[in-house]
Amino acid sequence: MSTFPVILSAPSGGGKTTIARRLLERRGDIGYSVSCTTRAPRPGEVDGRDYRFLTRESFLAARDAGEFAEWAEVHGNLYGTLRAEVRRVLEAGRHVLMDIDVQGARQFHAAFPDTVLIFVLPPSGEVLLSRLAARGSEDREKLLVRLRNARSELGEVGHYHYVVVNDNLERAVDQVSAIIDAEGLRHDRVHEVEAQVEGLIADLEREIHDFSRGS
Repeated sequence: MSTFPVILSAPSGGGKTTIARRLLERRGDIGYSVSCTTRAPRPGEVDGRDYRFLTRESFLAARDAGEFAEWAEVHGNLYGTLRAEVRRVLEAGRHVLMDIDVQGARQFHAAFPDTVLIFVLPPSGEVLLSRLAARGSEDREKLLVRLRNARSELGEVGHYHYVVVNDNLERAVDQVSAIIDAEGLRHDRVHEVEAQVEGLIADLEREIHDFSRGS
């Protein structure tokens, strides 16, 4: 099986992290590349599971050493994906699934051109606002920053291969799962297909030859 990275992007509150978690629970052929960040853990988050929580100094040292496939500063915090972590999951025979913002997705796709880019859209602005407000962790200024960033991020949709509207979580998970299955069947990902086609042609040529002789 050919493995490849899959990136989910969305404005804050778009639901990309929840979709990623559902897919990881559902599919054994998907692995999660744990990203690094300098932000503080939120309640319930575990270092090494949700993120690798680094000091700003440690993050910058890894960036300067070229260890990140992508990195970005979002809402005043640094985020990045380690190249070694991506290779670890791919070499284990699993697709790499990540939820990354649009800045990071651009860099990552340049580093791993076979990456599948999926943008997750909220069904409406009202729903997006309600999801952000439900977090209860944003003061007015932080919420305003997220809203402005969301407006900018939505302008990047045209650079993605697929768009999934998250108006129903289970349906959105099903759609992303179907995209991964379909991408796995693409001609340029099925490396053994050429040999299989050559074998089929050889079988047909023998049959054609036999039928021709019989006539």
